[in-house]
Amino acid sequence: MSSEQHYDRGMLEQTKQQIRVLVNEIAQVSRSDVSPDVFQAEFMTRVVRALGAIGGALWTTDESGRLTLGYQVNLKEAKLHEDEEANKTHSYLLYNTLRSTENDLMVPPHSGGEGANDGGNPTDFLIIMGVIQTELEKVGIVEVFQRPDSNPATQQGFLQFVRQVTRYATEYYKNRQLKNFSDRQSLWTQLEDFTRNIHKTLDLKETLYTVANESRRLIECDRVSLAIMRGGRAKIEAVSGQDMVDKRSETVKLLGDLATAVVKANEPMVYSGDSSNLAPQVETAVEEYVDASHTKTIAVYPLIPRTIDEKDFDETEHDKKTVKPPFGAIVVEQIENSNVSEHMMKRVEIVVEHARVAVGNAIDHNSIFLAPLWQAIGKSKVLTTARMLPKTISVSLGILAVILAFIFVPWDFNMHCDGSLEPVVRRNVFTREPGKVDVLNVEHGQQVKEGDVLMELSNNELEAEWQKNYGELQEVEKQIKSLQEQSYDAKDVERTRISGQIAQYEERRKTLEIQKQILTRRQEDLKVRAPIDGVVMTFQLETTLKNRPVQPGQILMEIAQPDGKLQLELNMPEKYMGHIEDYRRVIQKDDPNEPLKVKFVMTVDPSNSHLATVTEMHDRAENRGTEETTVEILASIDDPDDLPEAASAGMGVSAKIYCGKRSLGYVCFNELVAFLQRTVFFWFR
Repeated sequence: MSSEQHYDRGMLEQTKQQIRVLVNEIAQVSRSDVSPDVFQAEFMTRVVRALGAIGGALWTTDESGRLTLGYQVNLKEAKLHEDEEANKTHSYLLYNTLRSTENDLMVPPHSGGEGANDGGNPTDFLIIMGVIQTELEKVGIVEVFQRPDSNPATQQGFLQFVRQVTRYATEYYKNRQLKNFSDRQSLWTQLEDFTRNIHKTLDLKETLYTVANESRRLIECDRVSLAIMRGGRAKIEAVSGQDMVDKRSETVKLLGDLATAVVKANEPMVYSGDSSNLAPQVETAVEEYVDASHTKTIAVYPLIPRTIDEKDFDETEHDKKTVKPPFGAIVVEQIENSNVSEHMMKRVEIVVEHARVAVGNAIDHNSIFLAPLWQAIGKSKVLTTARMLPKTISVSLGILAVILAFIFVPWDFNMHCDGSLEPVVRRNVFTREPGKVDVLNVEHGQQVKEGDVLMELSNNELEAEWQKNYGELQEVEKQIKSLQEQSYDAKDVERTRISGQIAQYEERRKTLEIQKQILTRRQEDLKVRAPIDGVVMTFQLETTLKNRPVQPGQILMEIAQPDGKLQLELNMPEKYMGHIEDYRRVIQKDDPNEPLKVKFVMTVDPSNSHLATVTEMHDRAENRGTEETTVEILASIDDPDDLPEAASAGMGVSAKIYCGKRSLGYVCFNELVAFLQRTVFFWFR
C-alpha cells in the first residue's frame, strides 16, 4: 500500500513539473514578438496539453466585433459541426460570454438558457472559457473542452488554470496593441515626411525622383518606378535608387510597355505569379517583363488627374465624359518576395493618391506657356517697390555701364600660349644606317666637338654584305692570277681567249671594288658623329639607346650651344592662329617686314616680363603630345641681357602675341563667340 502511495506521489510531482514547464513556455511565448498565428498555435497546444483536455479553441475578434476561429485543437471532438442547432447554440454562448462582465466561466455539458439566443453548452464536455480583455477592448476567448467526470475541486483548478493562462494571452495582445500604436505613430511620421518632400517642388524631374525614392521608403518594397505618358506611350522617367534611367535598356522598355497597357486599360494591376485574371494585353506585357526582370511581385496603378471638384457624386453620362485619362503610372515591385500583404497594399494606395496629386501639379505647372518667363516677371515685381526702387536703379545703371564698357572700351587683344627657351644653334643627331647601339661614348651635359664619335652601331646585314663582297673580290683576283699564268704558255689562239676572260674578270673586280668602297663608307656611317660643337642636351641616353635598335631618321639626341644665343619656341594652339594671321596681314599692308610682338614671362621669374619678336611661324599644325594641336612659332629675344641669370635652355615661358585692339567684351568672350559660331550659327549659314 505504501509503494502505491509513493508511486502516486511520484506521478503527481512529475505531472506538476510538466505543467510548470508548459506554463513557463506559455509565459515565454506571450512575451515574445511572434505573429498572432504562431502565438495562437503555440499557446493553445500547450494549454490543452497542460490540462490534459479533450480539445480547445482560441477565438479572436475582428474590426467589426465578429468572432473568428484563430486556432483549434481537436475541436471536431465536440461534434459541433454535425449539428447546426448545436453550433448555433454554441455561437450564442461565445457572444454572450464576450458581452458578459465576467472574464471567465465554466459551463457544464448540455446546459443553457431557455431561449435559443441565450446560448449554452450543447456538447458532452465541460467548457471552460476565459475572456482576453485589454484596457481598450475584448480581443478574444480561450475555450477548453474538458471531461465532465472530474470532482468540483479539480474543475475549479481547471478554471483557475484557464484564468492564469488567459492573463498571459492578455499580456501578449496588450504588447501587440502597444506595438501597433508605435507602428501607427511611425507611419504617420513617415507619411508626413513623404507628403512634405513630394510637394516641395514643382520641377517635374525632381518631383518624379522624389516620389520614386520616398515611395519605396514608405511602402517598404524593393523598387518603385514612375512612368509618364508621352505620345500615347508610357515612358519610364524615374526609378528609385537610380540617379538616371537608361531608356535604351530592354528591361526599361518592357516595363514601359506594361505601364502603357495598364494605363490604356485604366485599371490597377497586381501580379504575384498568377496572370490568369488579367486582360490579354496586360497579361502578355507582364509576362514579358517578369521573364526579363525576374520580379516576383509587381503592382501598376494608373495616375489619374484630379478633377476641379472631386466629390462623391452619381456617375452620370456627363460625368463620364469629363473624366480625364491617366497621365502616367506608378509601378511597385518586390524582387524576391511574392507575398502581397494587406499592410503593403494599403500603403501603396496612400502613395498612389498623393503621387497623382504631386506629379499632376508638376505636369500642369511645366505645361504653362513660357512658364520660366512668367516666373522671372513675377519675381521682378519686388524690385520695383518703393523701398527697392533706388537700389534697382543703381544696379541697373551699373549693369548698363558694364555693357557699354564691353562694347566701346578698346583693350589689348593678345593670344596666349606656352613655350620654352631654346638655343638658337642646336642640331638633332641622326644615323644614316640602321643598327644596334653597341658603344655609347657620351652622356647628358657632356661637351663634344664636331666630328667626335658619339656612338658606334653594329649591323649584322651590313657585315654580311661586306664579308660577301670581300670573298667575291678575293675569288676574282685569284681567277685573274690563274688566267694570267695560263696565258704565258698558251698558244696565240688560246691566249686570245684567256685575255677575253681576264678582261671580264677585271670588269667584275672593278664593280666589286666600287661595292667595297660603298660598304666601307656605310660601315663608317655606323659611327655616329657630332654635327657641331656643343653640349649633349638629351637625358637618359644609357636607358634609351644602349643595346637598342635605331633607324635612319630617328632623332637619337640633341646637341646645342647653351652658352650661345637663346630664342623663344612657342606652341600656339591652332584655334588662335586665325587672329594672329588676321593681325599680321593688317600690319604688313603698310610695311611687309613689320613683325609680330611678343611679351613673355619665365616660369622661374614670373614677376618680370620681357619682349621678343616673331621670326618664324611654321605653316602646319602638329600634335606635340598635348591635348590640342599647336603651331610652332620662333621668336628672338629683344634684350637677352635683361633675362635673369638663372635663365637657361629648356626653361618654360608663358607668352602672349599682341594682335591689336579690340572691344573689351570681345577680348573677354572671344572664345565663347568662336564656340557659338562653330556649334550654333554654323547651321544657319
